Amino acid sequence: MLMSDLSPNLLMLGFIWYVVFLFSTTCHEASHALAAKIGGDSTAALGGQLSLNPIPHIRRSWYGMVLFPILSFIVSSGSGMIGWASAPYDPLWERRHPRRSAWMALAGPAANFTLMLLAVAALHGGMALQLFHRDPVTGAPSFAGTVLQVLFFLNLLLGTFNLLPVPPLDGSTVVMLFMSETQAQKYLDWIRGSGFAMAGLLVGMLVFSKVFPYVQALAVRIFF
Repeated sequence: MLMSDLSPNLLMLGFIWYVVFLFSTTCHEASHALAAKIGGDSTAALGGQLSLNPIPHIRRSWYGMVLFPILSFIVSSGSGMIGWASAPYDPLWERRHPRRSAWMALAGPAANFTLMLLAVAALHGGMALQLFHRDPVTGAPSFAGTVLQVLFFLNLLLGTFNLLPVPPLDGSTVVMLFMSETQAQKYLDWIRGSGFAMAGLLVGMLVFSKVFPYVQALAVRIFF
């Protein structure tokens, strides 16, 4: 995309995407921090991640929370946005309590799916009350409707992507919910003691690009 292609409508859409991204990612990471604190690890809470203020999360992951999302929106010609953040945790706590760590990992995607369902409810309510109207001159969709659609799509994407069972994504830790204590300890030795993070992320992105269109189509069919 060239700078000359950045029309006022596209800039507004980018602003909506970024605000929704910041909010959704902050809720995701704050949910990790809350679940960890409930489980006995206050590392993220002490680091400021137990907050719906995006600033502590941006300070920890500036590239993933600011630079990459904006670049991804431009590169995709305004069709979407992706990025990342992280919440710190105590590795020794994870070793002692692998199932608690798994619940902490699950809390992030759960927050995204909760936001997605809230967007579904708001969209249905707005449509039933005829609150969403296109601009009579430009035909552009309503601001509120666009925000809710982005909230639905982005949180479906974030929740689904993070549940892929490959490191460093949340799903690679969530799978410990289905393991015994001994199995979980051996599993942690394997994924934490290897250099699978980058390879896992690349594999996850390749798989996700093939699978997500079907997930999105199914979600739209179910909820709309």
